[in-house]
Parts: sequence; C-alpha cells; structure tokens
Amino acid sequence: MDLPRIFTIRESSHRIHNPLTAAKLAALGESLHLAPGTRALDLASGSGEMLCTWARDHGITGTGVDISTVFTEQARARAAELGLADRVEFVHGDARGHVADEPVDLAACVGATWIGNGVAGTAELLGRSLRPGGLMLIGEPYWRRMPPDEETAKACHATGIADFLRLPDLIERFQELGYDLVEMMLADQDSWDRYAAAQWLNLRRWLDRNPGDELAPEVREELTTEPARYARCTREYLGWGVLALMKR
Repeated sequence: MDLPRIFTIRESSHRIHNPLTAAKLAALGESLHLAPGTRALDLASGSGEMLCTWARDHGITGTGVDISTVFTEQARARAAELGLADRVEFVHGDARGHVADEPVDLAACVGATWIGNGVAGTAELLGRSLRPGGLMLIGEPYWRRMPPDEETAKACHATGIADFLRLPDLIERFQELGYDLVEMMLADQDSWDRYAAAQWLNLRRWLDRNPGDELAPEVREELTTEPARYARCTREYLGWGVLALMKR
C-alpha cells in the first residue's frame, strides 16, 4: 500500500503537497483562532506540514494518516525536527474509511477528496471523527474559469468539465450538505506557480541522478510536456482552495 513512485519523485522537495504556500498555510491557521490543545485529524496528511506547523504555532495536537511511506517518514522527521513528536503522530495507512478513536476538534482532508469519492463522501467521512461543533477543512479544486471544451478540462488533469465546480457552486454544494462556510484560503496563480515549478526542478534533478532508471523515460516525457501544459491550462482555468466548514 503506497503511492506510485512518480508522485514522490515529483514532489520530493515539497513540504506542502498542494498549491498553498507556507505563508498561506500559516495565515489559514491564524484565521481559524485555534486554541491550544485543539485535537486534529488530518487524512491524506502528506509530509505533515499543516499539523507540525500548527502544533508549533498554536499548540494543537493531532494525528495524520497517509498512504505514502515516503511522505509519512518525512512527516515524522519534520515533527522530530520541530520537537513535536510528543504532540503529533503520523500513521502510514489508507485514509479511506479512517475514523478517529475519539472525536476530534478539527478534521481535515486538504486536497485528497478521492478518499471519499468526492466532496460529499469526504465530508461524511470526516464528520464521523468530528465532535459536535467541530471544524472541518476540505481542500478542493474548482474552475477559476470554465474551460472552453472537454479537451481543455482534461489538460487540467480532470476527466472532464463535470469533475469540478465554480467556486460559488462549490460553496453552495457544501451548504446543500448542511455546512456553513466559516473561512477559506484560496491559492492564486503565484502559489500555483510555486507548487508546480518546484515539481519540474525535482524531476530534472532526479533525472540527472538516475538516467538509467526504468522511470526515466516517463520523467523525461513529463518534464518536456508539463510546463507548457500547465501554463496553457491549469494556471489559467483551475483554482484551488481550503474551505473551513461547520455542520449546522
């Protein structure tokens, strides 16, 4: 049980595996007014930067669950680096179906709603771990501009235009599910650039070190085609943000 290796090559230097910069992640934590001792569960926690920095800055505690062995080890190393190993723990496992042993104050899935087969299922899954009145965080793409055709949508790594909503429609979708939107932090084109361009540098450096690896042709193809595809499509059409929600 693990991520395909190409994912960990592509994002080997990333502490945040989504298009939020460190400054935006910190600003989101500040905006939520997290009380010391807040108990958090982060499903698909990646390299653990959210839990680790919020534990450092706001005194929260928590558990992260991620399917990647590489990212889980990076998260544990980050917690140790910040002296937080007694406050946050990281579990290697499939976040799909994971429910906390005891209700938590904050339940998050920031950028991996595939674990619940979409936003509705992910909200239901997170809600099973959340105490009444707790806070839910869901990170999700949305269309910043509607693609002109299905081909453009697929070039944004969607299966089609119907995969994502416009931001107002996404907000209304959560309202239909019985949630109030109480805060949000949105990526912009610059933070998308920081996320995407770092992937290209990771790919090139890996390729220089591993020219004979069996994945080298795949990495070379991605490095050759991805920057122009990103500039033409993802950067122009796809938005991304974290929505903070509370059940009515």
